[in-house]
Amino acid sequence: MNDPRQEQTAASGAEEAPWNLLCVDDEPNILSALRRLLRPHGYQVTIAGSGAEALAIMEKQVFDLVISDMRMPEMDGAQFLEQVKRRWPDTVRLLLTGYADITSTVDAINKGEIYRYISKPWDDNELLVIVRQALERKALEREKIRLELLTARQNEELRDLNANLELKVMERTVELRKAHDKVKTSFLTSIKVFANLIELRGSNLAGHSRRVADLARKIANRMELSPADSQDVFLAGLLHDIGKIGLPDHLLVKPVPQMTGEELGLYRKHPIKGEQSVMALEELRGAARIVRSHHERFDGQGYPDGLMGGAIPIGARILCVANDYDGLQIGSLSVRRYSQEDAKKLIAEGKGKRYDPKVIEAFLDILGKVEVRDTGEIELGVADLKPGMILSRDLLSRDGVLLLAADYILDANLIRQIRDYAASENIVMHIHVRTSGGSHEKTAAR
Repeated sequence: MNDPRQEQTAASGAEEAPWNLLCVDDEPNILSALRRLLRPHGYQVTIAGSGAEALAIMEKQVFDLVISDMRMPEMDGAQFLEQVKRRWPDTVRLLLTGYADITSTVDAINKGEIYRYISKPWDDNELLVIVRQALERKALEREKIRLELLTARQNEELRDLNANLELKVMERTVELRKAHDKVKTSFLTSIKVFANLIELRGSNLAGHSRRVADLARKIANRMELSPADSQDVFLAGLLHDIGKIGLPDHLLVKPVPQMTGEELGLYRKHPIKGEQSVMALEELRGAARIVRSHHERFDGQGYPDGLMGGAIPIGARILCVANDYDGLQIGSLSVRRYSQEDAKKLIAEGKGKRYDPKVIEAFLDILGKVEVRDTGEIELGVADLKPGMILSRDLLSRDGVLLLAADYILDANLIRQIRDYAASENIVMHIHVRTSGGSHEKTAAR
């Protein structure tokens, strides 16, 4: 069932009316709060105190988006949204739910196919962002319908043309092709604009996203990924840092190893925020998954999900290499800036540990082979640590907070602090060190 308002707007090409929102909750104060929050942003807000009342209203009026509470008498949110999905599938569905409602929430997701669920009590800014993203997606769907109707009408005109007007048909076909190419070009241009937003706030970031995207696509092509998968890798490369848009200016130019524990915790949220920023667009969902996982490590020591090996999307494994290679050169991942050759060597040394060996092979096929030194990595308990040993991997707390970055040289004081920490937390720590080889330059916990 198509949205009548969509069809009317699409057919006429008229300016769209304000978005119509329906809020459903059995608590009047909740409804009042939602109305106060949404109306100043130009939304037409209608309220209903129950699922049955809301269904009756929807019989008489078209709504673009419905926000429903989970816990309501007689008909809960899952049951209500299931009926909305069945009767008005084009209406976007959001669910307000408490932490105790996880089972019902899953049921609502499965049966009502909700767009997102929002935890109560909600954050006003977060709710507004979710509503805006949901309606932006709906707007794109409306535009698709408009273009489809336009194309259908133009095709009908073409069929009515005399067979002798072959030249006219050819001219029209060229126009349509240009229009389609323009839409594709505009979409890619918009992506590049978004990618440049973060780079405007840090001079060292200029051109970073484009360089990463180009290298990632070359690696993907060398590994013979499908054209669609290679395109997702390229788009993810352009957008991989979009989640940093909300970080303070000083963090954008601060090398990762110099960040405090609090700063690092904030910084490590950017892959999730990046995924959330782009996943609303269907065309970018593949890229969104890659953005989320581009800081995962092949050995499972990455973030945000601690994925390992083949569990990491192949596009993310590729993007990780391309991003680190450029990041080492611009000084975002280390205290000093590496030359191209030194950055390439450092990346190659992470083969099988930080990086997928197959990705490294493709990377080196493109940039040229290097001689990889033996780091002599071993795993020890805290009792076996000795001064002069070099951390070969980041040392993290039980909560995932960075304690020491890779390449720190251990001394007696640091060893004592590590042992005291293990004893105070009553945990067994396995620490990766090397006793020879490798640079003593302090680098990031990427």
